[in-house]
This record gives sequence, structure tokens and C-alpha cells, in this order.
Amino acid sequence: MSHNLDLAQNHAWDLARTLMVPVILFQSEDAFGVMVASEYDGDEDSIVHEYDPWSPAH
Repeated sequence: MSHNLDLAQNHAWDLARTLMVPVILFQSEDAFGVMVASEYDGDEDSIVHEYDPWSPAH
């Protein structure tokens, strides 16, 4: 978990490109987390952004 949104966004995009799967950047209280989109079963309102490595723009 990270408390820095910019850092979390960079790590999320890097993880998506490394694994070549969509990942979810989510907020939990005052921290941000990243996980594979297919495994995320949390609150939809907690999602900050989904990073898809196959999308032409992130």
C-alpha cells in the first residue's frame, strides 16, 4: 500500500505492463493499493483507475 497517488499510479502501470494483464488501482482509507483486475472483489467506488496494458493509452 502507498500513501502517494503518483507513486501508486506509476507502479500500477508498470505492473500491468510487466504482467500484461489489467490491474486495478484502488483506495482503502488513506492508502492506495494495486491488484490484478480479475481478482478484485472490493467496492466499485474504491477503484481509482483500471490500467489495461492492451489499451492504446493509459
